Amino acid sequence: MRSGVANDFNRRKFLKSTGAGLGLMALSSNTIASMVKSVEVAAEKVAHLSPEAAAMDEDFWSVIQQAFSVTRGIINLNNGGVSPSPRVVTEAFVRYTWQQEDATAYTMWRILEPQSETIRAGLAEIYGCSAEEIAITRNASESLETLLMGMDFEPGDEILSTTQDYPRMLTTLRQREMREGLKLKLIKIPIAPDDPDEIAGEFEKAITPKTKLILISHQINLTGQITPVKKVCEMARRRGIETIVDGAHSFAQFDFNLHDLGCDYFGTSLHKWLHAPKGTGMLFVRKNKIEKIWALMASEAKNKADIRKFEEIGTHSAAMRLAIGEAILFHNAIGGKRKEARLRYLSRYWMDGIRDLPSVSFNTSFDPRQFCAIANFRIEGVPSGEIGTHLMKKHKILTTPIIHDEFEGVRITPNVYTTLWELDRFIKAVRGIAKNGIPKA
Repeated sequence: MRSGVANDFNRRKFLKSTGAGLGLMALSSNTIASMVKSVEVAAEKVAHLSPEAAAMDEDFWSVIQQAFSVTRGIINLNNGGVSPSPRVVTEAFVRYTWQQEDATAYTMWRILEPQSETIRAGLAEIYGCSAEEIAITRNASESLETLLMGMDFEPGDEILSTTQDYPRMLTTLRQREMREGLKLKLIKIPIAPDDPDEIAGEFEKAITPKTKLILISHQINLTGQITPVKKVCEMARRRGIETIVDGAHSFAQFDFNLHDLGCDYFGTSLHKWLHAPKGTGMLFVRKNKIEKIWALMASEAKNKADIRKFEEIGTHSAAMRLAIGEAILFHNAIGGKRKEARLRYLSRYWMDGIRDLPSVSFNTSFDPRQFCAIANFRIEGVPSGEIGTHLMKKHKILTTPIIHDEFEGVRITPNVYTTLWELDRFIKAVRGIAKNGIPKA
């Protein structure tokens, strides 16, 4: 996505596309328009700067920080699982919720629900595909399980993934392995490799004539490692192997589109880096592959080749879906490349702040091709779980201790609302632990 006010899918175009009536156009005249406009005005002031230079303009990012209503009593460095939404998103969700409570069967199904087509178009614009290839789901798990449970395999077929992929996806494949005789083959990938091509090499070595599918995380949730998805997808396509990309942590965190990946299928959550309402996700299926994927919940035969068959989940709230629209506006007002640069700048800021400590090492590469907002560190001789507990109890800093069979560490995930002052407090606390250990209770 291009940065700032130059976005093709800008605020005015998005609002106009909803049409007249009781949708975004009518609900955006006050709070939404003014708040998003303030971000756009701030973006205009840094439009002449490169994304990397804009990432260090604290005046611009103070406007973004003020768009959130998060507490400053806790320093939240655990934005990887779920992120707070800016006020415009939360307020829109509340308004849509109240609206659908008025003559619900009419307002929800006839007025609000049809407007989700605008949301579909906005997501397709960011991802760089047709709106007819985007389904709106509840999270990345639903998106990916739709694919993993909806593909036809024969006993003995191999599905290739890694030991660091998301546990729920591996559990899904193990269920099919037990029920249908498939073979789940997991490879170990290097931690903080010197070159991301090392990861692609491990996939290539593991492929056999029985490999039918590769499941690869675009960004490993444990360490923040960005994987060479395009290289793996191109390699798979040459061998007639399909590819599913788990983009739960990558979408709207760093700037990319379908062309940059080349995958057949993609699933993500929108309540992470797009800052959409909790319980929103997206599924991409290439148009020519929709028909062959079974929906998790059955849809009529007439919908066999329609991406909307994956949304047949019964009665659901229209409010969450429509409030995704404000999240898109907010994301585009910041600018995808500018947002990526800021998130990488924040990560590098705290990483540089502790990297000189002899007892500190990293499970995440410092190579900008391999990390963005998520990174993972460890302190020699200090259990990661104890570090996380101490940071929260003593300093009110929320982090994510990671205990994996192959490594352990503490995952740190700032966000666009995170201030440098908060990161300075975190750095000081970690330096204290590295120097003095954790005091006994």
